Amino acid sequence: MNVEDLRPGRHLLLECRSGSHAYGLATPESDEDFRGVFLLPYDRLLGLHYTAQLADATNDRSYYELGRFVELLDKANPTALELLATTGVDVLYRHPLMNQLQVADWLTKACRDTFAGYAITQIRKARGLNKKVHNPMPEQRAGVEAFCYVIEHGRSQSLADWSHQTGTPAATLALAKVDHARDLYAMYHDSSGAGWGQGVSRPQSNQVVLSDVPKGQPVIAYLSFNKDGYSTYCRDHRAYWDWVERRNDARYLGTLAHGQGYDAKNMMHTLRLLEMATEIFTEGRLNVRRPNREFLLAVKAGRYTLDEVLELAEERLAALDAAVTKSELPEELPVGFAEGRLVELRRVLYDGQ
Repeated sequence: MNVEDLRPGRHLLLECRSGSHAYGLATPESDEDFRGVFLLPYDRLLGLHYTAQLADATNDRSYYELGRFVELLDKANPTALELLATTGVDVLYRHPLMNQLQVADWLTKACRDTFAGYAITQIRKARGLNKKVHNPMPEQRAGVEAFCYVIEHGRSQSLADWSHQTGTPAATLALAKVDHARDLYAMYHDSSGAGWGQGVSRPQSNQVVLSDVPKGQPVIAYLSFNKDGYSTYCRDHRAYWDWVERRNDARYLGTLAHGQGYDAKNMMHTLRLLEMATEIFTEGRLNVRRPNREFLLAVKAGRYTLDEVLELAEERLAALDAAVTKSELPEELPVGFAEGRLVELRRVLYDGQ
């Protein structure tokens, strides 16, 4: 079974435009997305090949099996609730029985966490992306030596500066562990080139190198290796380049173009979700089409700095929490409510099969 098999009167129960078109935020560049609900053939429902969701290759069309859809409603999933709340020209088909599922019946205080949870995640991502945009990391990871510091005469300086000032190549140095001192090493110089100086590190190693120093060699200084700092740096470097590999380049170029250093589209949807959630608790309904198109599109265009957008998000989050406190919505759905509705619908839809 695939998306092409879904037709009104043949397994399709609900089909709506979704995304920017349903929100009233579409621009000429916006793709059309569609979401819906379908009914499995009876034998597929009872057999081993249950299908919870269907989607096309680009995921522009995505449809939930009725049981999966009700399960998502039971969990206050924003996407499922928005789909059920879609009205007007954006509803392309609605089976009459779907009118038995009214969005107001599924609204509970759980919506605070499901709507705001996504928003809070996006706020964290915005801060992280801003850091990545303004602090790019070189592809070649720095070595251990960049986190080594030489201690002598009561002061410390980087190993690189010390080597330059003294004319001592790091490759001719030798290190020995200092007892009872974490990440501190006695440093020796193989000035004669006898070969016992093993240097400070090896390529791709995460540790300093220790050498067998001949007896009687004088300690020329002490070396401190910031091991914890290097571990953090390696983790950040790996995370940065994993992000570079996974990122959507078109979206990233948009981020660079508006110059604010955050994913403006994500932050637009963050503000939208927080506003919709607040309306759930103040009006008792979910308004999919947004009344403040121009403002939200200005956010999407990057006309606000990151600090301004984060302040707007924090204000909306505070307003949401205040609305939740005053709301008379139930904490959660009654036990068995979702399953009861699903059973009722399936009994009618599969009548005689």
